[in-house]
Amino acid sequence: MNRRKKINDTLKKKAKKAKAHLKVSNKPRYISKAEREKLSENHTDTEAEGQSEPTETS
Repeated sequence: MNRRKKINDTLKKKAKKAKAHLKVSNKPRYISKAEREKLSENHTDTEAEGQSEPTETS
């Protein structure tokens, strides 16, 4: 009985891993605090550059 149970358990574990591998997550990718800081610096720099340049309307 123990041998049969052990074999079934290993097969169930393999099936569970395979199923989990196929699942696609809708969760957004994690962005670290340092990366968020860099992105916000770049975003504010581009906004500041865009506002400082005068645009001509004819």
